[in-house]
Formats: sequence, C-alpha cells, structure tokens
Amino acid sequence: MYMEQNEQTVFSDTHVPRAYFKLAVPLVCSMVVTLIYNLADTYFVAQTGDTNIVAGVSLGMPVFTLLMALGNVFGQGGSSLISRLLGQQDTQGVRRVSSFCFYGILLSGVLIAAVMLAARTPLVWLLGASDETFAHASDYYFWLAAGAPVIMLSFIHSNLLRAEGMSRESMAGTILGAVVNIVLDPIFISTLGMGAAGAAIATVIGYFCADLFYGAAVVRKSRVLSLDIRLMAIPARHLGQIMGIGIPAAVVNVMQSAAAVLMNQFLLPYGNDKIAAMGIVLKVSMIALLLLTGFAFGGQPLFGYYYGAGDKKRFAALLRFCLGFISAAALALTAGICLAAPALMRLFMDNDSIVRDGVVMLRWQVVTMVFVGVVLLLSILFQSTGKAAASFVLSVSRQGVVFALALVAARALAGYTGILAAQAIADALTALLAAGLFYTQLYRELK
Repeated sequence: MYMEQNEQTVFSDTHVPRAYFKLAVPLVCSMVVTLIYNLADTYFVAQTGDTNIVAGVSLGMPVFTLLMALGNVFGQGGSSLISRLLGQQDTQGVRRVSSFCFYGILLSGVLIAAVMLAARTPLVWLLGASDETFAHASDYYFWLAAGAPVIMLSFIHSNLLRAEGMSRESMAGTILGAVVNIVLDPIFISTLGMGAAGAAIATVIGYFCADLFYGAAVVRKSRVLSLDIRLMAIPARHLGQIMGIGIPAAVVNVMQSAAAVLMNQFLLPYGNDKIAAMGIVLKVSMIALLLLTGFAFGGQPLFGYYYGAGDKKRFAALLRFCLGFISAAALALTAGICLAAPALMRLFMDNDSIVRDGVVMLRWQVVTMVFVGVVLLLSILFQSTGKAAASFVLSVSRQGVVFALALVAARALAGYTGILAAQAIADALTALLAAGLFYTQLYRELK
C-alpha cells in the first residue's frame, strides 16, 4: 500500500486549509516567478524602443501558449489521473501513467516542431503580422517552434511532481528555468542584437534547464513517478482519462492563443501601436491570471485524492474554502491593478500613446477577475474528478466560443470600446455557465 511521507503530511492532513496551502503556496511562488519572467521578457523587448519588435513578439506569443497547451494534454491529464490513483493506492498505475506521459510528450513535441516549421510563413501571416512586423514575428516563431519538444516537456513533471505532493520540487524547476531565461534575455536581445529571436532562444534554453532539473528530481526523489520506458504501456481506460481531461485543459490554452490572434485581427485596423499596447496589457494582466491559476491549481492534487478516496467531507470543505479565498484574492488583484495601471504601462514603454491606450485596455482586462477565479476553480474541480464533458465545455467558452460571440457583438454595438470590453463580458457569461455545470455535474453527487 502506498503511504509515503508526502501523502502522510499533505493528503492525510485533517486540517484542510493547511493541506491546501502546503501545495498551493509553492505553486503560487512558481507562478510569481513565471510572472516575473514574462514581465522581464516584455521589458527587455520594449527597451529596444522599436514598436515593431514589440508587436512582432506579441504576435508570436500565441505560439508559446499553443505549446503550453499541447504539453498540458499529458501534464494536466496525467496529474489528474495520478491524483485519483494515489487516492486508490494504485502505485503501479501511477508509475505507468507517468512513464507514458513523459515519452508521449517527447514524440508529440518532435512531430509538432516539424509541422510548425514546415508551415512557418503562412502561420506567421495568420497570427496578424504586417509588412513591418513580419520579420520580427517570424524570427520569434522559428525558435519557439524549433524548441517545441523542450518547452512541451517541461509541463509534464511540473504537473506530475505536484500530483505526488512534491510542490517544492516543481517550484524549484520553474524558478531555475525562469532565472536562466531572465539572465539570458538582455544578453541575447540587446547585447548580441538578436532582438525577437534572442527572446525566443533565451526561453528555450531556460526550459531546457528546467527539464534537466525535473528529470533529476524524478530519478532521485520521487517514490512513485517513473522514466522507465518499459512501463509506458497503459490500459485503454487510463489513456481515455488522460485525454478526456488533458485535451479540455489544453483547449483552454489553445483558446487563449485563438483569443489573442482574434483580438489582434480586430485591432489591426487601428494600427500597430494598438497591437503593441495590447501585447503589453496581456502580459501585465497575467499578474492576476497567473496568481489565480496558482491558487486554483494548488487544490487539484487534494481534490483528486479526496475524490479518489471517496472522502466527500474533506472534498466539500476544500471547495468552500477555495471558493471564498480565491474570490477575495481576485477582488484585491483587480483593485490593485486598476489603480496602478498607468504606472504599470509606463514601466514597460514610456510612450504616451501606448500608455494612454494600454491603461484603458488593462482595466477592461482585469475588471472581472472574480469571475475568472470562479471559472478557474470549477474547471480544476471538473478535471480533478474526471468530469471530461463539463471540463471541455468550459475550456471552449471563456476565451473561445463565448469570447468570439462577445467580441463580434460588442464591436457591432460599441466599436473600438466594444472590442476592449469583450473579454469582461465573456468572463461574466462563462462564470454563469460554470455555476450551472457544477450544479448539474457535481452538486448532487457531493450531497
């Protein structure tokens, strides 16, 4: 029977909030480091003073989001299943699932890199490049696509280690990769004059260092995860559960990429300055989004373990605590970012036009973060409990179907202002949808 030290001190802790914070705090710290990296990356690119480079990198960011999404098919799908298997004391199943996820993502990364490199030129135009930004966007795209296996692999063990309760090791790998990235950014972007290409190369090297760290952590510290290729065969039911949860989780990231591309296309008639401003805004708004994601994902191993073990009492207690805590955190983040919006924009680019546009954009992006927090929490709940259908519906909503409909309708009604307000409208509508899905999919079961 599996009952290792991590499980005894975290999964079996009868004080639910304390158990939650043991897992959530390291993850939130990882998110803060990721946030610092993203802001630093934008800062160093913006210091070139060339809005075309800033716009080019902004146009290429959906590529990174897409790679993260593909990595999360196996990362989040695998971690959700592993949490439930741990609750069921199935150690051998955990070893097989972890091995399958590791080698599955390596093969997928190689295939994805080949396809993206072959279709480089048409995809860069599709991202919204203009004649002035094409070269910068293309350089950024090329290096991210070439490094696809490295980037995608990092999302496997950052998730699987947390599923075992090793949040500190997951955090350490994220910190290592981000620090390497931040150190290399100014060297490649400015000192070596590589511009957008330098930013992408630094990103790939940072993720490669994280991959090495995670591999060492699995070999030396993990009691149940495996890199043994002989164990990668898994039952069809496990594959179905990984894909059933992982694909909706990945679709969330794909929808983020699609939403960014769609937003850029709608802003293109208003000029490259608007696209550059939105690129900075989306990075700054990640202050709220990443922190809320960290707090929501922090409970995933516990939700999965409690559900797998049939412990409805602690499952319900964790849900009530997370709902109140995440909602309060979202309101505080919204207030802080709205007040600091001018300073945050000027920190990255001291251009009056971009700051003026960016302040309005940023406030629209964060005004409904409390709804985003609810959607994130309920999405994690559905993933943790294997509710694939509900997870999929939410994954294609907030920045997918609901956002697209809101964007078209809001522009028709209010023009440019409607474009900026579309995400806030989509957030509110998706929160209502999430509440309805929770009532129909889980509420009666918990009762």
